[in-house]
Amino acid sequence: METAASQKNDKMAYILNIIAAMLLLNMAIADAGAFNNEATLHVPIKKASASNAPEGWGITEWKGRAEFEVIETEIGSTLHLKSSSTSTALYKDMSFDIKEYPALNWKWKVERLPHGADARRGATDDQALQLYVIFPRWPAAVNSRVIGYIWDTSAPSGAYLSSRKSRNTRYVVVKSGPSEIGRWHQETKDVYADYRRLFSEDPPKAGRVSVMIDTDDTKGHAESFIGNIFFSKKDVALNK
Repeated sequence: METAASQKNDKMAYILNIIAAMLLLNMAIADAGAFNNEATLHVPIKKASASNAPEGWGITEWKGRAEFEVIETEIGSTLHLKSSSTSTALYKDMSFDIKEYPALNWKWKVERLPHGADARRGATDDQALQLYVIFPRWPAAVNSRVIGYIWDTSAPSGAYLSSRKSRNTRYVVVKSGPSEIGRWHQETKDVYADYRRLFSEDPPKAGRVSVMIDTDDTKGHAESFIGNIFFSKKDVALNK
């Protein structure tokens, strides 16, 4: 029987293993729109007719089935995610220079946090919502870098953390605890600056964006929404 630690290792290993496959499939052409001269680079969330995932997105399920839907809300097309003792992700392959589009912008709302979760401990590393930017570096399983912007239950807002499961994954705790749940929040983060702070080097090209929700360690429940995800050439937040 798999232990909680092994399940969490599988979860973090997913990020790196999937990058390896992505590189072999020539990720550089995954999103032609990334090579334009626009001020913003959007991560579209569109309901697909032939797939459960949003158009152009993939699904990964480490434990349990992914529970999500694309819905229209007051902020537009939005991902609605739920988790009950599960660990799942949605991801979109993109290839672009983070120095050209350094600001990551998004809106999110959490309705329920996993009780007792805390990213500072591997045994309780669950969140109601995680937004990852993944930077492939070959060999992917050893050198790829990952930054996760998270809404944690217990770790303090503003904290910069290293994953307890993957040596090249870092967390930025954007929101913490229940005081701000139930309403939308606009966020803007300088990914380029965060990368240099967390890894002490210049970043390679970004290769993937992933939205995750998990409650497999705490065996709890979570519910959240996210939309209006885009990268911009400067610190701007549209539709604020």
